[in-house]
Amino acid sequence: MDNSQQQGSPRDGPDRARPDRARRLRRVTARAAWPALAIVAVALVALTLVTHLSQPSRRTLVVASMPYWNIQHDTAVVLANRSAVNEVSPWIYGLSASGAIVSQYPPGQATAVTADVARLRAAHMRIVPSIANVTAGAWDYQAISRILHNPALMRQHVDAIAALVQQQNYAGIDVDYEELHASDRQAFTQFIRELAAALHAHGKVLSVAVFPQTAAPASGQPNASQDYAALGKAADQVRIMGYNFHWANSPPGATAPIGWVRSVLRYATSQMPASKVVLGIPLFGYNWPDGTTTAATVSWLQALRLSRQYHAAATYNKASQAPSFSYAGGGRSHVVWFENAESSKAKFEVVKGDGAAGVYLWMYGYEDPATWSSLRTVLPTTGPNASSTSSAVP
Repeated sequence: MDNSQQQGSPRDGPDRARPDRARRLRRVTARAAWPALAIVAVALVALTLVTHLSQPSRRTLVVASMPYWNIQHDTAVVLANRSAVNEVSPWIYGLSASGAIVSQYPPGQATAVTADVARLRAAHMRIVPSIANVTAGAWDYQAISRILHNPALMRQHVDAIAALVQQQNYAGIDVDYEELHASDRQAFTQFIRELAAALHAHGKVLSVAVFPQTAAPASGQPNASQDYAALGKAADQVRIMGYNFHWANSPPGATAPIGWVRSVLRYATSQMPASKVVLGIPLFGYNWPDGTTTAATVSWLQALRLSRQYHAAATYNKASQAPSFSYAGGGRSHVVWFENAESSKAKFEVVKGDGAAGVYLWMYGYEDPATWSSLRTVLPTTGPNASSTSSAVP
């Protein structure tokens, strides 16, 4: 063995006690530092909590939009998923040819619709029904045009809507007026402003449904009838129809491809506060016969049954984030694009990332049951209720 290893280097020999004193000094210093470190840690935790609590919680709004033809099923589903929904919009009101507010559903369905609305009310759901310029089952431009361009008729219509909301003790109203012309832009904005004032005077909510846009529409286009910025200032919610990129009379394709959805939300939040933007999520798809003929609308359940009946496995398109399949039946070839829990979740994630107020689910028919667990995971309805961002509404 090397002798130097036994005796140590000359540097260690003369002062061998020094390392022990250094070690004792480090232990004493460490003991003294612990209280200070603990104080700093507590202070950091407190600062984090204060910062977190001083910031408003994410205000997620989830609306179930329930068309009258499916309202019985939708009511049962909503009540079974009450923790995932904080507002419902039965799509039940239309206009007569003269512009009076009427029911869209046929007389024979009145008792059932009334019972379903009563069940929702008994469950303490916020009810914001939709009114559309639909007359006898068809969109009616003339019925609303007369109102928009006649100040006296507009005032009467505003009063009639406000009275309906008050009499039925609704939380507000959702206006879904379509088929408007570009020349209606200012009149429609004025109507929404006057209706907002009338509803806010009674603590009620105003929602307005608008077509999706990815950029400012040209002045002559129909979408120019909807002034995003002005509507966003007046209404509490601006519900953007985030679907029908492909529709019944277009070539086959996803009704809401994810890249387009991102563009729609990006433009909307550039024109109005994100806290007012509510994205429409389609829970339906289309079945195109022969690839060119007018498509039929299909629910998730109908699509599932068709795929099983014709042994046609659906594939998931990652670019569009939507499922589809093809089959041959009745002597014709068919292409089906539809929505499922996975495609809906992709849209929920976009809404979460963009900080929008929330979503409304267009519950056309029997949707994928797993959609609800995806919704609860991505957009839990926690924090303050986002049904209104207006200071005039409690």
